[in-house]
Amino acid sequence: MALRSSSSLPPLLIGLLSILLLYPTTTSLAIRIGIVIKPSPNLPVFREAPAFRNGDECGSEDQKHIHVAMTLDANYIRGTMAAVLSILQHSTCPENLSFYFLSAHSEANLFSAIKSTFPYLNFKIYRFDSNLVHGKISKSIRQALDQPLNYARIYLADIIPSNVGRVIYLDSDIVVVDDIAKLWDVDMEDKVVAAPEYCHANFTQYFTDAFWSDQEFSKTFHGRNPCYFNTGVMVMDVDKWRKGEYTQKVEEWMAVQKNKRIYHLGSLPPFLLVLAGNIKAVDHRWNQHGLGGDNFKGKCRNLHPGPISLLHWSGKGKPWLRLDSRKPCNIDHLWKPYDLYRSSKQSLEE
Repeated sequence: MALRSSSSLPPLLIGLLSILLLYPTTTSLAIRIGIVIKPSPNLPVFREAPAFRNGDECGSEDQKHIHVAMTLDANYIRGTMAAVLSILQHSTCPENLSFYFLSAHSEANLFSAIKSTFPYLNFKIYRFDSNLVHGKISKSIRQALDQPLNYARIYLADIIPSNVGRVIYLDSDIVVVDDIAKLWDVDMEDKVVAAPEYCHANFTQYFTDAFWSDQEFSKTFHGRNPCYFNTGVMVMDVDKWRKGEYTQKVEEWMAVQKNKRIYHLGSLPPFLLVLAGNIKAVDHRWNQHGLGGDNFKGKCRNLHPGPISLLHWSGKGKPWLRLDSRKPCNIDHLWKPYDLYRSSKQSLEE
């Protein structure tokens, strides 16, 4: 049953909704009392998405429950909405999906924005404590890469419920054009992470000369065939991540970076240092990345040849910003059909 907005809310109820974000296990309380706060004027307004239902072939939700994790903030929420819509639209069993959103802010407005746009979505918002990375982030080549929330994926296994054994982590600047169950079903072959791997990329460029010239550091990849992979699309065995203490392993390299600059690219290189050459390779169709151009100018790029299941605007250029500026790249028009943003002009027309 869809929730209805209330024109005015007593302070007690506002407080209850704030608690929901700090303690996400109480989300069911919001459903029982039927409350949604109106979206904040600081957030974009979105159209309500259609309801997507399971087909008869889906069986019970417990038979195949798919867990998806994403970050959530005001700057990228328009991308998040488009990503969620694309996943639901192309899913055979959309009601079997659970979404876990990580947010650095405990604003009830984010909950309201998601709930009013996707009234039937099974989701929870978890607070990411920015203090976890306080003093651990080193300045990178682009300011957006230095935001604490960009590092939340490192702590994902410790934030989502402990009974979740596997999760798909996705960046907010993607759209999925295939059934995400196909990605979920990948045989991880006892690996901690599964992701598309790019062994033709120049792997050495992700680390500085100071790294490669240090004999101890250069031994890091001994016995491995390290290849670049993009951390914006990953299937993660969070049980193995927890047991193997991979969060601590990534943090150790972040500490090294603070003392001796060994890379330039934010949260990606420590992942590569720990996992490159030891992941389950997934078909490239599941991350057609780089559509946002490079990290400096965000120039337009063309699609890589081959089949596509997921489009990823990694890089500086984001499709919603380029479309709004009326200087879109051709590729941005593939993102536009999933844009639920309701502009002021559309609101007046309605």
